[in-house]
Amino acid sequence: MNRTEFIITTAIVLFIAFTVGWFAHWLVHRFTRVNQSDVADLDRMSQELHEAEETRDQAITYLQQREAELTNQLTQTEAELRAAMDGLRDARQEAEELRAHLERAAQG
Repeated sequence: MNRTEFIITTAIVLFIAFTVGWFAHWLVHRFTRVNQSDVADLDRMSQELHEAEETRDQAITYLQQREAELTNQLTQTEAELRAAMDGLRDARQEAEELRAHLERAAQG
């Protein structure tokens, strides 16, 4: 192979390498390109997700507050029930004592 054939062969190989590289770049660019509509959809979805997370956080806060209120009401109701039961027990005991006293007075 003489010098001219070597130069021509080298030029053809370099041209083919350039063409293959350009085609590969075009393919990569084509498959990785993002459409504007896709970007708009992603922006919309991210905004909706953010709003949903805020709504979830508000719901959790509301439920925690409501649970605390209901727990407080339950505690108060249980305390009132205990007080009422104690009063009823005392009233029953007093009634029994009065009955016993009346029976003794009636017998004696």
